[in-house]
Amino acid sequence: MKLSAACVVAVDVGSVRTGSFAWAAVDMPGHTLTAHGDDPAGAAGALSAALTDGASAVLALEAPMSVPVPGDWKLLGKGRTGEGNRAWSASAGAGALATGLAQGAWLLAEVARALPGLAATTQVPRWRGAAPGGAPLLLVEAFVSGEGKPVPTALGPHAADAEAAARAVAARLAGEDGTDGTDMTCAPQRAFSLLAAQARWAGLAVAGDELALDVLVVRARPAG
Repeated sequence: MKLSAACVVAVDVGSVRTGSFAWAAVDMPGHTLTAHGDDPAGAAGALSAALTDGASAVLALEAPMSVPVPGDWKLLGKGRTGEGNRAWSASAGAGALATGLAQGAWLLAEVARALPGLAATTQVPRWRGAAPGGAPLLLVEAFVSGEGKPVPTALGPHAADAEAAARAVAARLAGEDGTDGTDMTCAPQRAFSLLAAQARWAGLAVAGDELALDVLVVRARPAG
């Protein structure tokens, strides 16, 4: 896992118009909250600034970002392994997925515009520093719900969710949460990576095989 300097920007996907969108940035390895906001432009700027300064960066979207595509049509819409009773295709998950697709694509397009030729990946071993020819931007999915919900801060519940997601992702990548790998997977079904699709649409350099690879999903655990 990655241990050198990096910036994790997590986005609590939601309506920009009604104020349900929030983001937070946490550094690695210190896990210090370095920035936060309620506008997509701020999140894109935080990612671009970190990458411009030479650090690695992570974008974590709190929405289903990979979905299983089974060979048997009768399994279409079935939840991913590890989701329990909160399937990606249920009303809450499906709504977040649709919103996250548009917001994630916009964010990544802004980063690509600021940094032409930037490479991104959804695979931790391909993240810069972990493998030759890797990418400096890692794209992951965060999941904050139930017992993992933080106590809302003075900044509001959406900002609290974004910070909790950023800290959970940073801890997972640093190997500090006692969990290795992902909390959810499309396997044994074939994965359709919405993160890889968004990144390619935005103009980032992404390996073609990542469209059909599972992404890292990090579920926020209860504090303490």
